[in-house]
Amino acid sequence: MHEMPAAGLCFPRGHRSDAQGAVMLTNALSPAQSMPARGFRAEEFEPHGLDEHWSGAPVRRLEAKEHIFTEGDQRTHIYRVEKGAISLYKIMPDGRRQILGFAYPGDLIGLGACEEYKFNAQATKLTELKGLRWAAIQNSARHDPELALKLYEAISLELAAAHDLLLSTGQRSALERVAAFLLAMSRRGGGRDRVVVNLPMTRADIGDFLGLTIETVSRTFTKLRQLGIIGLAQSASVHVLDIGALQELAEGGRA
Repeated sequence: MHEMPAAGLCFPRGHRSDAQGAVMLTNALSPAQSMPARGFRAEEFEPHGLDEHWSGAPVRRLEAKEHIFTEGDQRTHIYRVEKGAISLYKIMPDGRRQILGFAYPGDLIGLGACEEYKFNAQATKLTELKGLRWAAIQNSARHDPELALKLYEAISLELAAAHDLLLSTGQRSALERVAAFLLAMSRRGGGRDRVVVNLPMTRADIGDFLGLTIETVSRTFTKLRQLGIIGLAQSASVHVLDIGALQELAEGGRA
């Protein structure tokens, strides 16, 4: 059971939460799944009529490295990624960048604190997205208790995922972290035995997400290739050659 948040999230009257607002696009069901396997999907709100709002929303295009918003900006919209990818990150007190997760087509960005965004959202490549005004969603939720509950559940799950991600990342070796990351990404492509995994982010982005240096990420990719587990197709994708071995590493098995 998730802990009940206390204050700070913008829910319809009668709902309260103290979530910090970072959309952690992670699945924390098991060690091998506590990487960004999926985000909270826009389609999960479709039974509540929000799909009609999305269909009429204009498309916004972002170039690589362009921000949707930065930490501290007033929160006015939630966004749905249509194409490309978004990195969600915070700048730590010592100046380091900590990536909290990645948003992919169909994922929502901006469920969080009522007054302002608690993280930065930046395109990793050419990206298209749509936005809905938060006030309109709140208004719909006031007349739809099930929608209000779904919003509450979304934030609660994100909090739990954030907590589990921090724990699991700190306890893993570099090889285990990268293996888990690639495994989660492969599942987005269907999880077949041989699958091309698209990586719409740089090695530096992966390192800032996993808590590794870019050099360590590169060495780990090389190690996985030497083991025959992956093949490097190009800089933006890899071939997973042995999904079973990748899963074993992600779950703590030895190379």
